[in-house]
Amino acid sequence: MSVTRFRGTQFLLLPIFFVLYTNTGFWVGASSTQELLRGFTATPDSSVSSFQSLLSDSTGNYSLGFLRVNRTQLALVVLHVPSSEQLWIANTTRLPRWSKPTRLFFNGSLVISDPHTRVFWSSNTDGDRVLLSNTSNIQIQKLDDSHSVIWQSFDFPTDTLVENQNFTSTMTLVSSNGLYYMRLGSNFIGLYAKFKEGSNSDQIYLKHKAMEAKAHIIDGQGPIYALLNSDGFLGMYQNESALVDVQAFSSFQQTGSGIRRVRIEPDGNLKGYYWTGSSWILDYQAISDTCELPSSCGSFGLCQPGRDCSCLDNRTEHNSGRCVSPEDSYGDFCSSDDNKYVVLRRNGVELPYKELMRYEEMASLEACESACDINCTCWGVVYSNTSGFCYRIDYPIQTLVGVGDETKVGYFKMREGAGKEKVDVGLRTGIGLLCGAVLVFGGVVGFGLYKLWRRKRGVSGYVEDDGGLGVGPYKGLGSASFSSIELGER
Repeated sequence: MSVTRFRGTQFLLLPIFFVLYTNTGFWVGASSTQELLRGFTATPDSSVSSFQSLLSDSTGNYSLGFLRVNRTQLALVVLHVPSSEQLWIANTTRLPRWSKPTRLFFNGSLVISDPHTRVFWSSNTDGDRVLLSNTSNIQIQKLDDSHSVIWQSFDFPTDTLVENQNFTSTMTLVSSNGLYYMRLGSNFIGLYAKFKEGSNSDQIYLKHKAMEAKAHIIDGQGPIYALLNSDGFLGMYQNESALVDVQAFSSFQQTGSGIRRVRIEPDGNLKGYYWTGSSWILDYQAISDTCELPSSCGSFGLCQPGRDCSCLDNRTEHNSGRCVSPEDSYGDFCSSDDNKYVVLRRNGVELPYKELMRYEEMASLEACESACDINCTCWGVVYSNTSGFCYRIDYPIQTLVGVGDETKVGYFKMREGAGKEKVDVGLRTGIGLLCGAVLVFGGVVGFGLYKLWRRKRGVSGYVEDDGGLGVGPYKGLGSASFSSIELGER
């Protein structure tokens, strides 16, 4: 790291730099730098293996710096130092390289760039200094009488919310794999899945509507917002005095000095955590049943409560954690190159979030299937013979839930060859093992026959050459080699 400008007090504190080792293998170059001024610049340090600290809060609990990713790349992140837990990441279009040309600088805007790509990310501001608050919030301020905040990271959350961080209707919380996100509706918190690339109709799989137990949502008084309260609950508000909903955590109203956070996880669940001082403990989860997660067993998977994942196609094993390869679970069937499919039917299945899906009433299973068959964007349907409800799935098939009701039937389109890969691999592996065993057996038998042939040939050869005087493997007992052995024993 190179720093081109320090204030006087910071320069005097320069010798206090130290390295803090954590129990997770991260190391944090924790300096006394608690503000960045115009002219600041920093580059990745090649000797750093995990995290390079650039800015700390006043308590030392949080740090802004470079996180090394896949050894050759970096991300600008805010870490909770005691646990090395990532709380925020700069949303770059792609990750910069961990090399000297990459640099972070502050010229009124906080900018990540290199000479080739130019700008990876920028705050697009005209500020005078950068601070990291003791709540993990990066702030860019003007050095005026009010020290006004013109930009803050709390307005641009990634996958995590911390205590007292407002989450508004203009924000989105996105899982680290980019598949799931949280946003607010007019009176609810919704969790959504991006099951189909390029689609504007993402699937909602959880909708928590405000109970309006303490106050009512009043039209015209502004949108609602969510806030993680230090008392241990995720609340929805219309204004500071209008708490319209409470989702209580396990530690609700318990006294303690720990901090809290919520995160949308890579499996699509929204979870809350509490810091005990030595570890994060699970304090809340929006979805408690694994089978109700949007894709707990992957594409074309089947989740049955109390059992391991399996595949909708009984011929395919789920041992590797998936039922079809990624290239067989994308897009639709509208292209002439990708419109070939086979039909898979399965009884006793239903969608984990069917209450949030659109449906049509149809007279028969055949009518429901036919409506999907003629529609190239349809991947399948789930039909209930009891209610006549036909649920159409317009994205690659995700995990279905196994139920005991055989009147609930699934009809699914699978690309030709999908699911056969593991069967073919297993068959090829079996044939390979069989051939290997045959070769080994043949080699053993051949070697035994060869040794027998050599033994017989050796005896007959000795008799022929030495007039019947040769015995055993030694045919020249008077040779120089044998004489040396005999003399050595005297």
